This record gives sequence, C-alpha cells and structure tokens, in this order.
Amino acid sequence: MREKDFLPLVREKLGVEEPNPMQRRMMEEITKPGDLILLSPTGSGKTLAFVMPAHKLLKNPNGQLQTLVIAPSRELVLQIAGVFRAIAPGWRTVALYGGHKVEDEVNELRQTPDIIVATPGRLLDQIQRRNIDVISTRIVVLDEFDKSLELGFEKEMASIFTHLKNVSRIILTSATSADSLPDFLKLNSPRTVSFLTGNRELRRRIRVYRVESDGKDKLASLLALLRDISKKGPIGRTLVFVNYRESAERVARYLKDNGVSAALYHGALDQRGREKALALLRNGSRPVLVSTDLGARGLDIEGVENVVHYHLPPTREAYTHRNGRTARVDRNGAVYVITGPEEDMPEYIETDGSMRPDTEAKGHLDSGMETLYIGAGKKEKLSKGDILGWLTKDCGVTGAEVGRIEIGDHFALVALSREAARQIAGRGRSQRIKGSKRLVEPED
Repeated sequence: MREKDFLPLVREKLGVEEPNPMQRRMMEEITKPGDLILLSPTGSGKTLAFVMPAHKLLKNPNGQLQTLVIAPSRELVLQIAGVFRAIAPGWRTVALYGGHKVEDEVNELRQTPDIIVATPGRLLDQIQRRNIDVISTRIVVLDEFDKSLELGFEKEMASIFTHLKNVSRIILTSATSADSLPDFLKLNSPRTVSFLTGNRELRRRIRVYRVESDGKDKLASLLALLRDISKKGPIGRTLVFVNYRESAERVARYLKDNGVSAALYHGALDQRGREKALALLRNGSRPVLVSTDLGARGLDIEGVENVVHYHLPPTREAYTHRNGRTARVDRNGAVYVITGPEEDMPEYIETDGSMRPDTEAKGHLDSGMETLYIGAGKKEKLSKGDILGWLTKDCGVTGAEVGRIEIGDHFALVALSREAARQIAGRGRSQRIKGSKRLVEPED
C-alpha cells in the first residue's frame, strides 16, 4: 500500500496535515528488513506512527487476517481500531476486548477481518473458541509492550504467539522501555527507533508544582487546589490520579459531595461504566476525572489541561504516563503533585515551584451540563442525526442546548444543558425515538 493512497485519508479523517518526523521515520524504517521497537513520549502521535507503517505493508483484502495489534486495555483497542478504520476503509477492522458482548464479536468474525485489534485475554479466548484463525497473520504490533508483556499478561501472550506461525514483521511500541523481552517473541534483527528525547520538549510545555498538604488525608487540599485553579473560569479537563480503586471511589464521592462535576474511572467498572466516564469527561458534563493508573495509558482525550497526582506515583514510569495525558501534541499543561507532611518528593520529579492553594477561592467546578443515557446505539441503527432530530423536533430543545453526542454499540450519551436534560427526563424513562421506545435516563 503506497503512502499517497492513504495520506489524504489521514488529513481528511484524522485532521493530521502532515506526518511528524517520528511518523515519517517509522514509514522509512518499515521498508527495511527486521523488526522495530518504537520508544516515544505519550502524546507524540505514537498510534499513527505504527498504524501508517502497518498500513503500508497491507496487501489487497484476500479473506485472510493480515495484521494483528495487541494492546493492554480496551480503551487503547478502541482508539487504535478507530484509526485503522479511518485510513483503511477498504479493509475490515474488528476490535476484540473484555466487556464487549461476545455475541457481537462472533457475528463480526463470521467474515474474516483483515485487521484485528485486541486485548490479550479476549484475543486468546476467541482463538481457543476457534472463532478466528490467526495462522495467516503477517504483521504483529504490540502497543504499550512494556505493559502487555509484564506479569499477568505474559502467559496469555506466550500462548497467543504459539498460534502465530507466519509473522514476517513485529512492531513493539511504548513510552517507556522494558528491561528484557521474552524469547517467545522471536524478534528478527530488531532495531530501536527512539524519540524519547522528545520528553525534554514535553517537559518545557508542562509546569510542575508541589502542593503541600497539612494533613495526611489530602481531600481538603485537593478540593482547595481545584477551586484555586478554576477561580477565573470553568475548570478545564482535569485528571486526578490515585493509586487504588477504593481511593478513587472515596475521592470521587468527596468531590461530588462538595459540588465538583467529577467522574470515576478504574478497572473494576464494567464496560459501560468506563465508556460513560470517558464520555462525560469529553462532553464537558464532568470535567474532572478521578482515575487509577488505568487511565494513565492510551486515553487520547484532547485538551486535558491539568494532571493532579493525589497519590505520589509508584514508579518513574507511572509518573511519565500520567503526565502524558496533558500537553499533548503542541499544547501546554499543568501538573500538581500533592504531598503529605511525611512524604518526600521522589528524585525523578522535577518541580517548577511550590504552591499553597487559595482556600478562599470559590472556583467554577459545576459544569452546568448533564448527560442523558439512551438505551440504543449503532447496533440498533441509531445515528447522531436521529438523536438530534428527536431532541429538536420532539422535545423542543434548541441546537444551542445540545453538546457532544456519542454512540456506542447498544447505547448513546448526549450532553445537554441541565435545564434541557431535566425537561427531557421529566417526560418519563420510556420515550419514542425513531419509531421505537427507548430507555432514556440521566447519568449519575
């Protein structure tokens, strides 16, 4: 596949006018023999840096699986699959991940895809069920390979690779390197393409502040910080990182109880819960997201202005990945590290100064937006146009009151002004949309 055939789609579908130097380098390297290891900072366009070279190696659709991409989280899987679908519309791309209905995946796999993007566990499950045959796979990509190959995934990965007999090219990518690579990969003359020097450029776009908390319990300090950074206007998208699921739930509950439009994100949530949390962040109805380190990788959310380390990151790598959610591409961002009385700043954290939040600041932490859940989605043939038409024609909502509309397989989420959302919710939980009755209810 020649570059001239898919670069126009990169511009049209993804809004990328020209590949950056890293992406160009990877397209050059893929023409040479041997496997590739790409090390690049988060937010630098790494997904496109391996999708375009993989696309370049694609043959015409031939009814066989050609490319397999393995990523450690469903959010990464969905993101990567979306990029492939945008620039390779002539090839079937299927996403496999936990929390997704198995029946939907089985139906999609009845016609052999050209490209599969999957989490390790779900991929192995579908292989063992004999719903897919990966023997024809020529190109394998491991995204965030340091995570995909660590303890917990390694046994699944080793089992997957026993089924891959005809691989001619392997691409490994991450923002951090691994100390060693397992033998089952059977890498062929691997070359490392490192753009980690870009971390210095990223550091110039981020201001890092130490926020000292008077108490071991940092909740009051966190609330004061959020109020302080939003005192001049509505708070921008903000990620608050904690180290434990229980802490995430406690912090999110505290913030909500104190008037903060916050959402919760961690690995124990079901698929709908995780997708909902990210949608609420994207559509502005919950501009603050409290997350474990699950949210430190692969969340490609535009315009994250602030990253708050409520808990000190457990490792240098975790610190790097958390901070990579802000200052993406060429934007600036702010990072706040909250420390308790007995906590020392890790040596790998370089700060630009300390701050004590203005405890008198009122802050602008209520978004004024709400999100409605609709119990139908793509699989029920519901489109954004259908939803917008229902809102404006049947519900009397103006276009100005409607925000972002996101559609999943079996549900949709719509951001609305609080007044419009309450007006629609007051019409009842069962409402007729596109000729069928659908569940409609406000998201918590």
